Amino acid sequence: MNVESELIDLGPLRCRVFTPVSATPRRWPGVLAYSDIFQHTAPHLRLCTRLAAHGFVVVAPELYGRLEPSGTVLRFEEDRQRALDDAGRMRLEWFDEDLATALLYLRSAPAVDAGRLFCCGWCIGGHLAFRAARAPEVKVTVCCYATGLHSDTLGAAVGTAKSLADAAAIRGELLMIWGTRDPHIPKEGRQRIHAALAEAGTAFQVRTFDAEHTFMRDEGPRWEPVAADEAFRALVAAFTASS
Repeated sequence: MNVESELIDLGPLRCRVFTPVSATPRRWPGVLAYSDIFQHTAPHLRLCTRLAAHGFVVVAPELYGRLEPSGTVLRFEEDRQRALDDAGRMRLEWFDEDLATALLYLRSAPAVDAGRLFCCGWCIGGHLAFRAARAPEVKVTVCCYATGLHSDTLGAAVGTAKSLADAAAIRGELLMIWGTRDPHIPKEGRQRIHAALAEAGTAFQVRTFDAEHTFMRDEGPRWEPVAADEAFRALVAAFTASS
């Protein structure tokens, strides 16, 4: 299925919207898709395009519209420190306000079936997706190597994000995707997350891969093509099962 994309500005929040091309107008399931700390890099745009091609309207918000000019794309090596600094300066309430804005747009978009809303994210985006899962309209959320979840850290909220503490608010299903060689999320951290979800009564599944952090990013030495393809299929299957 072919996909078309467009940029929209929602106040300080810029999003790229990916929509399947269909000969007959219809309403598609909607997905809120959060990037890693580098924003809308080519690997992220390719992931969103692939996902939309499976029959979803995908809304990808930028992260740093309050700090960086709209359209800023940070390079994986050269801009790493800048990306880390931007992430560390973002206040929790900014993230949550932008999340609410993006979800409101997703619910009201003419091409989206508001009864079939999903969320996913990678790295810091996995953590943001976890927070989005608290919204009652989100049916399924896929968190790919969600950074800072086990340490209660998101942006400037170091040890105080309380995302796991709100797990009981999640009414939909979760799929947690991890790389077992990820130094940012050790085994003990993953176990803490799973224990908190079990205690909260959250419906969740886990997929682990022999891979490093950002193994689904299809550039650079960390990319694990086979694991990335299998993880992507699991993501699509999780959404399709509830569509």
